[in-house]
Amino acid sequence: MRSIWKGSIGFGLVNIPIKLYSAVQSSSLGLDMLDGRDQSRIRYQRINEKTRKEVPYDQIVKGYPINDGYVILEDKDFEDASPEKSKMIEIENFVEMVEVNPMFYETSYYAEPETQGRKAYALLHKALQKSKKAGLGRFVLRTSENLCILHPVDKVIVVSKIRFAEEIRSAEEILTPDNVEVSKKELDMGLALINQYSSKFEIEKFKDEYHHELLKIIEAKAKGKRPTIKKLKPKKATDDNLYDMLMQSLDSSRKGA
Repeated sequence: MRSIWKGSIGFGLVNIPIKLYSAVQSSSLGLDMLDGRDQSRIRYQRINEKTRKEVPYDQIVKGYPINDGYVILEDKDFEDASPEKSKMIEIENFVEMVEVNPMFYETSYYAEPETQGRKAYALLHKALQKSKKAGLGRFVLRTSENLCILHPVDKVIVVSKIRFAEEIRSAEEILTPDNVEVSKKELDMGLALINQYSSKFEIEKFKDEYHHELLKIIEAKAKGKRPTIKKLKPKKATDDNLYDMLMQSLDSSRKGA
């Protein structure tokens, strides 16, 4: 694994030299877009919408739409707005993990200590485990400033990028059933159903079945065959009575168990 960032974690006056490694990888298949007539790869061009001619890279500028025109931004504008190129993840405060809404999480990185920072790293790791808290800080990755959460996972400190508050859209326009009455009997049945399906969180049990099946098709087609894939059929509700459907769900869960 190659590190993607090298710097330090600032923990009070303690400086912990680290390297960051990507902790996630895509499970999607790398599919190319081809011309179906001769299987040549399709390339994209930068076309001027007025002249319909290709635009050279050195003639492309970036603009922000305002009123009926654009404000053109130059390289210096981006440089002036860029955060200071610090190589420090400065922990600004500590928070409860449950306070961080999952909507804020983006991606995660493993933090590996440099030789001279192993003891301080071990201290921070144990302190996070013991306190059951997470460090909240910010750092510069490439040219942008990022918020992050530092939390222990097994023997490693994980740095998870999180979104800024302004990146989360308001839910005010979403129609929700505020005035719908739910009876105590229905609520009790819903809670019973949740309890019936509750189990320990074991992510290893869940696989990306779609890409697994697609890869089987690709491998079979490469051999001139076509595999038979078993399709799942959606079950139709037999009743529009909420309580009855909850009861049927509970019975079905018990039989399955």
